[in-house]
Amino acid sequence: MSTAEFEPGYFGQFGGSFVPPELKEVLDYLAEQFEKYKDDPEFKQEYLYYLKEYVGRENPLTYARNLTEKCNGAKIYLKREDLNHTGAHKINNVIGQILLAKRMGAKRVIAETGAGQHGVATATACAMFGMDCTIYMGAEDTKRQALNVFRMELLGAKVVPVSKGQGRLKDAVDEALGDLVQNYRNTFYLLGSAVGPHPFPTMVKHFQAIISEESKRQILEKEGRLPDAVIACVGGGSNAIGAFAHYIEEACVRLIGVEPDQAATLTKGVPAVIHGFKCLVLLDEEGNPQPTYSIAAGLDYPGIGPEHSYLKETGRAEYYTVTNEEVLEAFQILSKTEGIIPALESSHAVAYALKLAPTMNRDQILIVNLSGRGDKDVEQVFQMLK
Repeated sequence: MSTAEFEPGYFGQFGGSFVPPELKEVLDYLAEQFEKYKDDPEFKQEYLYYLKEYVGRENPLTYARNLTEKCNGAKIYLKREDLNHTGAHKINNVIGQILLAKRMGAKRVIAETGAGQHGVATATACAMFGMDCTIYMGAEDTKRQALNVFRMELLGAKVVPVSKGQGRLKDAVDEALGDLVQNYRNTFYLLGSAVGPHPFPTMVKHFQAIISEESKRQILEKEGRLPDAVIACVGGGSNAIGAFAHYIEEACVRLIGVEPDQAATLTKGVPAVIHGFKCLVLLDEEGNPQPTYSIAAGLDYPGIGPEHSYLKETGRAEYYTVTNEEVLEAFQILSKTEGIIPALESSHAVAYALKLAPTMNRDQILIVNLSGRGDKDVEQVFQMLK
């Protein structure tokens, strides 16, 4: 059953909108506006204009020759989201949503952020479009990603550290949703991942699908055929759903998501409701969202996008975990072999590719989605390696 056949906001049993009535009204209006504009020629033209002239798309699909030789197996290609303006895939979705916010007459934008990349992208777009910007970030993450906090402030955003709970991404989402309930009349919540109540997962996928739209065209130009597998890291799931989108209907292409072993939602999660939607969730003995940890702040989330939950349940996509040690090793290997420093999030995908490629034939092809660059993580890795 293709996802197009489900009722809006659902992927099998997952998704939906479990929110208070006043917020449901706001989200229904948002869904209506999104449906109205997403295929509107003028909206699409403006979106593609900013992707080209501001973000710098299309970005390359780089053949990683040295990494391929090191693995002595499948050909490895890197989809270079790290080359986007602001350094990650997050800006693809931000541009789409901010153009929607503009059409809806919003003057104030709020967002949540984990590693800070979505926060930086949102602050960047708000600066360009002259909108008031507030970013909620876990207090723990503001320490780990102090440089990104300064970037957001430099771009004119107000960064609000959230010390409730673990002081991580989940808690930042809680605060942002609370803000939206109180200020929905003048506020647009620019959600950064493929999570949350409908229509957020559908919207984020729509704007991130540009990743696989390009990579599919690029690999056909370079190799004359589709890849054998596409690999992406998974936290909330936005870069992965974007990297998978145009291959979901291509049964010959394996879709592989890679999680931190200490936040293994898809590997160990059970169906539950979190942040207003149903997905696979890591729960503790009392049935509450379990504390998670990852050296990559952007993957530190106890839930997952509803479509990933569905792809896992149906077996269309495979999800694996890697350890922090494997991630740090991959971070260094890609830097030394290709002169590309990946984000710690992206290093999860690289780490799994380093295991998978040697088991494959030399005429097989892997695409690794390099979701972001590692500048933000260099100091943290330096301390860890020391």
